[in-house]
Amino acid sequence: MALIDKLQWRAAIKKFDHTKKLTTEQLNALLDAVQLSPSGAGLQPYKILVVEDAEIREKLREAAYGQAQLTQSSHVIIFAAETHVNADFVAKYIDLIAQTRNVGRETLVGFEQSILNNVNNQTEDQRVISAAKQTYIALGILLAAAADMGIDACPMEGFQAGKFDEILGLDKLGLTSTVIAPIGYRSDEDVYSKMAKVRRPKEELFIHI
Repeated sequence: MALIDKLQWRAAIKKFDHTKKLTTEQLNALLDAVQLSPSGAGLQPYKILVVEDAEIREKLREAAYGQAQLTQSSHVIIFAAETHVNADFVAKYIDLIAQTRNVGRETLVGFEQSILNNVNNQTEDQRVISAAKQTYIALGILLAAAADMGIDACPMEGFQAGKFDEILGLDKLGLTSTVIAPIGYRSDEDVYSKMAKVRRPKEELFIHI
């Protein structure tokens, strides 16, 4: 199938088949795709948790208003924004560029300063909001990659972020959960995957200038 066909096939699954699990190879392929997600300046101001542990997922389900996807799916992917995007964070990124591209760090001073200027012009809350927005780009890549591989996913904001952070110890890691996506395989009983996809007509959605 072409990508458009696969996006037509995908749905926000509400009922997963708990007996079907992703293989290690499938999971790693999805994570490879997410690792390649674009982000502002390439900074990737977030981390991504892959939760399989049944006991932890039961707790997360309670913090997600009892939604079954948290325990029925193969894995739960949690996107968490960095809460301390500062000069040290930027410096580590610049170090990584220099190492990866085998260039002198001094050649990257201008780029580093440009990022720092943007960071320093934001309040701490604005930095977290900016980081959280970047996680949604990564989520989009996950959803597209999953569809391309014939894997189901359900993007979700319906959870208590504070409780998720507490359960997972994210505050100690300088992170806060922003959006989640259980992944796996749809149950034959999932009614939403059988419904026609509803989207705004192109003439209403797109504006050509």
